[in-house]
Amino acid sequence: MAYQISDDCIACGSCAEGCPVNAISEGEGKYVIDADTCISCGACAEACPVGAPSEA
Repeated sequence: MAYQISDDCIACGSCAEGCPVNAISEGEGKYVIDADTCISCGACAEACPVGAPSEA
């Protein structure tokens, strides 16, 4: 199941830099994950300083 980014996101971009499949892009006020591209590896959650990404 794909990860999602909560409203806790501070839009720092750490998750996008850590994503091995480039499934994360900047949205309005926070980053968003493309569920069709996400491989549920958890790299985004590990890279995030505020724990915003989590499994949907």
